[in-house]
Amino acid sequence: MISQSLLFNSFLQTPFSPRQRSLQGWIFILGFILLSLTCYFAGAAGMLRLIYPATALIVAIFLYLRHPILYIGFTWWMWFLTPLVARLIDYKVGWDATRQILISPYLVVFVTIATFLRHFPQASRQGGLPFILAFIGVFYSFLVGLIYNSPVPVARGLLDWLSPIIFAFHLFTNWRDYPTYRQNLQRTFLFCVLVTGAYGIYQFVVAPEWDRYWLIQSKLFTSSGNPVPFGMRVWSTLHSVGPFGAVMQTGLLLLFTASGPLIFPASAVGYVSFLLAQARTNWGGWLLGVIIIMGSVKAKIQMRLIAIVVIMALCVIPLTTIEPISEVISARLESFANLDKDTSFKDRSGSYDRNLGLALSNVLGNGLGNIWKVNEKTGQIEVFVIDSGILDMFFTLGWFGASFYLGGLILILFSVMQYDEARFDSFVSAARAIGISSCAQLIIGSGMLSVSGMILWGFLAMAMSAHKYYQHEKITGNRL
Repeated sequence: MISQSLLFNSFLQTPFSPRQRSLQGWIFILGFILLSLTCYFAGAAGMLRLIYPATALIVAIFLYLRHPILYIGFTWWMWFLTPLVARLIDYKVGWDATRQILISPYLVVFVTIATFLRHFPQASRQGGLPFILAFIGVFYSFLVGLIYNSPVPVARGLLDWLSPIIFAFHLFTNWRDYPTYRQNLQRTFLFCVLVTGAYGIYQFVVAPEWDRYWLIQSKLFTSSGNPVPFGMRVWSTLHSVGPFGAVMQTGLLLLFTASGPLIFPASAVGYVSFLLAQARTNWGGWLLGVIIIMGSVKAKIQMRLIAIVVIMALCVIPLTTIEPISEVISARLESFANLDKDTSFKDRSGSYDRNLGLALSNVLGNGLGNIWKVNEKTGQIEVFVIDSGILDMFFTLGWFGASFYLGGLILILFSVMQYDEARFDSFVSAARAIGISSCAQLIIGSGMLSVSGMILWGFLAMAMSAHKYYQHEKITGNRL
C-alpha cells in the first residue's frame, strides 16, 4: 500500500500547466465561497463560525502549495472581507462575544510559517536578518507570556504579533517572482479600494442592519459613530475604523502606480469613503506617503503623478460638497485647528503622560496576552488596550524583546531608504512610502498588529524583494 506521505509528494509533483494550476486554485476559492453562502442561507449560519475558518485554512494550504500567487491575493481578501462575514453571521444567529471567526485571516497567514522554518537557517545570509530579529523579540515575549498570562490570550497575541512578520518574510523570500507579486498586489488593492470604498459609501448612507447591530452590541459609539444613516464613521467591510483607514490609505497610494479603466471610479469611491472614515491619523499617513513618493521618483513620473492627483481631485471634490457628506468632512478637518480641545488627542496625550515612564522602565515585559497600566487609585497594574504602538511594544515585549523587534524594523527602514530602484519603479517608491508612513503612525496606534501590521511589514518586505530582484538582474546582465 502506498503511504500517505508518498501520495502527498506525488500530488505536489504532478505536472500541471500554469493555467491548469490557476483553474484548480479558482475552483477551490469558488468552492469556499459557495460553501459559505450555502451554510449561511440554508440555516447553518451558526456553524459557519467553525466551518469558515477551517475551510479557509484548507484553501490556503492548497493555494500555498499549488498556486502561490493566488494564495497572496486570497490572504489579503480574507483580511478585507472576514469582518463583514462575521457581522452578517452575528445579525442572523446572534452576537458572538468571542469573535472566534475573526481568527480566519490569521490561520490563512500562518501557513507561511512553513516558509519561515524552511529558510530560517540561511535567512541572515540572504538579507533576512530584520525578520529574524523581530521573530526573536516576539518569541521571547511569547515565552514570558506563558509564564505570566493565560494560554489562550497568549496564543491570540502570538498570532497578532507574528503573522505580519512571517508573511512579510514569505514575500521577501520569493523575490525572484517580484514582478508577478507586484502585479498581484496592485490588482488586489485596486479591487479592494473599489469594493470597500463603494460599500463604505453605502454603509454611511444606508446604515445596513448588520452594521448597526454590530455597533450597538460592541458599544463603540465614541470611535465608530451612531447606528443611524449619515451617523456612522465608515469602516466598510473591515472590523473598525482604524483597520479600514490603514487599508484605504495603502490602496489609494498604490493607485498611483497602477493603470487601467478602473483607476478613476475606484479613486472616486475610495477617497470619499476614506474621508467619511474620519481617520485623521491615516489622512496624515496618506499625505506623508504622497510626499515620499513625489520626492523619490524621476521628474517624468512626478509629472504623471501630479496629473493623476489633479484629475482625482476633480472627481472627488464635487462629491464631497454634497450634504451631509460635506458637513461631516468639514467638521473633522476643522478639528485639526483645535487639537487642544479634541477628546481623542487629549486621551492619547494623557496616555503618554501616564504610561511612558512605566513602559520604558519595563525591562522584561509583561509578555504576549496582556497589556497593562497602573490604576492611579490603587497603584495596581491592570489590563487595558493602549492606543500607541511604541508603548505597546515596551509594555508587551519589554526592553529585551523590543530591542530585537525595533532593531529589525529600524534595519529594514534604514535599508529601504537607501534603495535607488524607486527612481524608475514607482511601485518600489509606493511600497517604501507605505512602510515608512505606517511606521510613523506607531506613535499613536498599534499599527504593527493585525491587518495594519500586514501592511507595514508586507510592503517593506516588497521593497526589499524588489531591491534583490533588480540587483540580481544587474548581475546576470538582464537589465542595464
